[in-house]
Amino acid sequence: MSLVDLLGRPLRSLRVSVTDRCNLRCQYCMPEKEYTWLPRGDLLSFEEILRVVKVFAGLGVDKIRLTGGEPLLRRDLHELVRLLVADPRLKDVALTTNGVLLADQAQALHSAGLMRLTVSLDTLHADRFTALTRLTTHARVLQGIEVSARLFGTLKIDSVIMRGVNDDELIPLVEYARGHGAEVRFIEYMDVGGATEWAADKVLPRTEILGRLEARYGRLEPLEESAWAPADRFRLPDGATVGVIASTTTPFCGTCDRARLTADGVWLMCLYSTGGIDLRAPLRAGTPDSELAARIEEAWRGRTDRGAELRAAERERGVYLPVATLKENPHLEMHTRGG
Repeated sequence: MSLVDLLGRPLRSLRVSVTDRCNLRCQYCMPEKEYTWLPRGDLLSFEEILRVVKVFAGLGVDKIRLTGGEPLLRRDLHELVRLLVADPRLKDVALTTNGVLLADQAQALHSAGLMRLTVSLDTLHADRFTALTRLTTHARVLQGIEVSARLFGTLKIDSVIMRGVNDDELIPLVEYARGHGAEVRFIEYMDVGGATEWAADKVLPRTEILGRLEARYGRLEPLEESAWAPADRFRLPDGATVGVIASTTTPFCGTCDRARLTADGVWLMCLYSTGGIDLRAPLRAGTPDSELAARIEEAWRGRTDRGAELRAAERERGVYLPVATLKENPHLEMHTRGG
């Protein structure tokens, strides 16, 4: 039987952050000028990551997504991919990247057996990209998508949509994705840790996203998906597909089967949680895998987290965590917990 929490949600998916560093400074994630980084000596080695993943796989996890920060900043990441895909219990080993370094690493990742790839792309305009990220690497992201589309055949493009910033690009992003054999997924601007400039009026809700798409393409056909998938997917009249991840206005806490592992081994059971369970200390102390598994099982069976739903229910909803709190505890940052 699957390992389930108190709300009946199974533990099936683990997002593994391999670094908290990032080579972009996106408005919705890292808008501040300075950040407190995790000590490099605290980061899990590939061998330690593999061992933790094997423990989780023994408890029913069969989906792994490598994240960051920017995961491609971690040297020789393709070697970790090779180790992970060798485990027959893992049905899905995926990667989310901002694409800046992707063109140079796509071939190695593909050869290592990476099963799925998601690239973040919030705009098709170089000047807007610079305004959003404070970097001038837009062309490198597009190159990474082009190279990866040829290698993988299909990929997903994640676009965080902010009203008044890039909400005029819904249709161009759909067309761009279509032209590269990709599916774009529009993500509502979330008020998680790190989003220190979040405001409700900057959120373009799911209903408006779908309304704009239908005004351009006609009726969207909802696709039947696994109840545990974070995105609602739709088919356009011409057969192309799009997705919407509406964590802000339409939380899916009731079907959340995901947990997160920070780069230094803190296990988080909710993106909005303010505390986690340290797995690095027992791991490095030589704790047997069976004991690690018992700790994880006990914690998950007692899980009641539904952070996004609680946030959506708040009357006065502002910035979730102030800058001072984030500086005191970098584990609360989105780029640390592998959003």
